Amino acid sequence: MANGHSGGKSAVWADLRGVLAGRDFRRLFATRLVSQAGDGIVTAGVGTYVFFNATTFPSPAAGAAAFAVLYLPYSLIGPFAGVFLDRWSRRQILVWSALLRSLFVALTAAFMALGNRGALLYAAVLLVLGVNRFFLSALSAALPHVVAEDQLVVANSVSPTIGGISATVGGVIALGLNVATGNTERGAAITLLAGGACYVVASLVARTMARGRLGPVQLEGQPAVRSVSNELASVARGLADGARYVMRRRGPAAALGATGGFSLVFGPLFLMSVLLYRNYFYRSSVSVAEGHFGILVALAGVGYACAALVTPPATRRLAKPTWITLMLAASAVITFVLGETFLQIAYLAIGFCLYLTRQGVAICAVTILQEEVDDAYRGRVFAFYDMMFNAAYVAGAALSAAIMPATGHSPLLVVLVAAGFAVVAAAYWLAAGRGQQPSSGSGGAGSGGADSGGADSGGGGTIPSVAAHRSSS
Repeated sequence: MANGHSGGKSAVWADLRGVLAGRDFRRLFATRLVSQAGDGIVTAGVGTYVFFNATTFPSPAAGAAAFAVLYLPYSLIGPFAGVFLDRWSRRQILVWSALLRSLFVALTAAFMALGNRGALLYAAVLLVLGVNRFFLSALSAALPHVVAEDQLVVANSVSPTIGGISATVGGVIALGLNVATGNTERGAAITLLAGGACYVVASLVARTMARGRLGPVQLEGQPAVRSVSNELASVARGLADGARYVMRRRGPAAALGATGGFSLVFGPLFLMSVLLYRNYFYRSSVSVAEGHFGILVALAGVGYACAALVTPPATRRLAKPTWITLMLAASAVITFVLGETFLQIAYLAIGFCLYLTRQGVAICAVTILQEEVDDAYRGRVFAFYDMMFNAAYVAGAALSAAIMPATGHSPLLVVLVAAGFAVVAAAYWLAAGRGQQPSSGSGGAGSGGADSGGADSGGGGTIPSVAAHRSSS
């Protein structure tokens, strides 16, 4: 047994060394880490400034509305970004979107310094988050170009998971900056500017890769360059074509459904957790509630990271659809058994476990999409992935607001959430072909691996926080 355990650990480290051996994977990985550290700083800065305020987040309806403002608009336009991910240099997208985010962060910081908590602040935050989704989708679509096909599961475990940890570190840095600057409006602005500086560095790192290294691969007969007007005119046709493409492929369609289903059920649980900490566990002190909610965030981040250690060896023994089904079923059991206690320690355990299962599902779903989707469609499909994640999350939170009390204490809602996870698990199991491992589609990850051979063959929210429930692609 000891030898087997040692051999398993050796295999994991061998996989990690193999992925990290690729020079361009390391550069893409560094781009993600620096950028997501900035995400953590910006998210924590905005979250502290806006959400942990008694007048900003007083009820389930207000909370659901805030989620809708932050997630829904850019989720609905996300697929339009996907069309351009399949036509423009993804390396250039990474370079310029990072710089654009730094400008929008500076605008947001200006509103914070002025004490603005209204529509202008939300609009500026939406611009930051919208460009960020474009950036993260480009990272996922680019990954198969810098990692071999047989290393995609490991790469998808390492990249977004450690990226999420980097966001957590950024969040901790932001909290420290807020404390150091006295938790003032000017201090919040300074915190956001630190996040903007990370985006500038991420842009510089992305520039170290060759312009055409990350795709997309041009199809035969497709013009290499199109005018902006032609690109815009082709968006609607491209989206419809991408939708038809993915719906004809059982594995990718089921993976998108599992992602959307998890988010639909998870949204109410997250909103309920925030209200429990604000209005039930520590109703007399917002600052104490925020501090203890930070512990929940930290444990959720640990669970998120553990998914990267558990998923690769699990998927060597089990088909990825089987692992997704098990993670969804485990979420149902954990939610029902622990959620009904309404004890703070139980919700700490829920945070750890559900972020582990959430990221385990995400790793497998992203890998399935990368393996079975042609590179010419991959950007659109990942944009659909983001839309499913965020739109379903907002819808779940909005639906739950109708029955959720202001304190968040709702035994009925816990039952509904647990039942929802169970239904999604069963539906995915049937839709994916009862756990059969699908074969890789032509031009999927293989195409990325093929053109990334040689020494360079190496390898999305997100991290749990009040304002950072975006896709972990």
